Amino acid sequence: MSDDNEKDRKKRKNPWGNQSEGSRGGKGKRQSPWGNNGGGGGGHRGGGNGPNDLDDLLKNAQEGLREVLPGNMGGGVALFLIILVAVLLWLASGFYIINPGEHGVIQRFGAWSRTQVEEGLGYHFPAPIEEMTKVEVTRQQSMNIGFREAVSQRGRNISGTQRINDESLMLTADRNIVELNMTLQWDIKSAEDYLFQIEDQEGTIKKVAESAIREVVGQTEMFPIITTGRAKIAATVKDIIQKNLDEYNSGVNIKQVLINKAEVHPDVQQAFQDVQSAYQIAEETQNLAQADREKIIPTARGQATQIRQEAEAYKQSKIAQATGDAERFRLMYEAYLKGKDVTKERIYIETMEQVLGNAQKIIMDSKGDGQGVVPYLPLDELKAKKNTNTNTNQQMIR
Repeated sequence: MSDDNEKDRKKRKNPWGNQSEGSRGGKGKRQSPWGNNGGGGGGHRGGGNGPNDLDDLLKNAQEGLREVLPGNMGGGVALFLIILVAVLLWLASGFYIINPGEHGVIQRFGAWSRTQVEEGLGYHFPAPIEEMTKVEVTRQQSMNIGFREAVSQRGRNISGTQRINDESLMLTADRNIVELNMTLQWDIKSAEDYLFQIEDQEGTIKKVAESAIREVVGQTEMFPIITTGRAKIAATVKDIIQKNLDEYNSGVNIKQVLINKAEVHPDVQQAFQDVQSAYQIAEETQNLAQADREKIIPTARGQATQIRQEAEAYKQSKIAQATGDAERFRLMYEAYLKGKDVTKERIYIETMEQVLGNAQKIIMDSKGDGQGVVPYLPLDELKAKKNTNTNTNQQMIR
């Protein structure tokens, strides 16, 4: 029975065509499912009797497969093989490669599952179970605020920038209008936060940056903005942007903020020049006043010191005089207690001497009966008094 089965097996045809028992170069030749191989070539170009259309080719291959497969199991096994190949191809679609500077964010049924940060080969369950999104995290990206780079049109290269007034015009703390252009440079520090925590990532970053620069400019006067204060303003804006984006869990890292241009808007240029001229005049006036102040204040301080010293000397003299008077009174009182009558007489005489010492009076003792007294008429004094009265009257008449 085994010999018979072996003979039957040998008699079965190859699914790709009949094969003769001889070698390839012999009389019998192999046939492919696409036709007989002629001497000059294969396929339809040979001179064999193979099929000429696709339907015949598929039919020929199907019949050959049925003859190869044992019994009635040919159709089921073919379907199994097809399904197996499809499953293998589906599983193989889960392989991926992470390039340098990329992170792979993997979602399982739409929810975040994990992030591959190491570069190289990786695997995830194929869709629809898991999906992988590559994010370039080290690529430095830039964004312009206040202007746009010119683009080529109709084959012409146009250099320069285009002003965006809605973004570039800002109001300063001293109520001036300044035109400011800024460039923001950033990269990604968390790929999953960048993808899932914020929507419209670039639009959100731009709005946060515009809000930050307007906040800082609105609290700063114009002169530092257009002169030497750009670096400080840029650093402050960078800190505010990073703080706000971190509160949003955006996964964005702000690398640098550059202020490319900060100048007065042309519409207010003349008014700004007038204000600057007024500032210069005010500064000159202030400098002159400061010079006068530096000149007057030391003199006034010297005079004040002198007055204080004189007052101090006057104070000390008065204190010394009062102390002496008190001491003299004390001594006089002690003397009075020892001899009251003598002291009274002496005090009376001293007092009358002080009162009558400068008086223009002559006191005559009535007991002398006026003997030897001659009346005196002061003619010179009366004449001088008359001349003085005449001059006074003449001046009043004039």
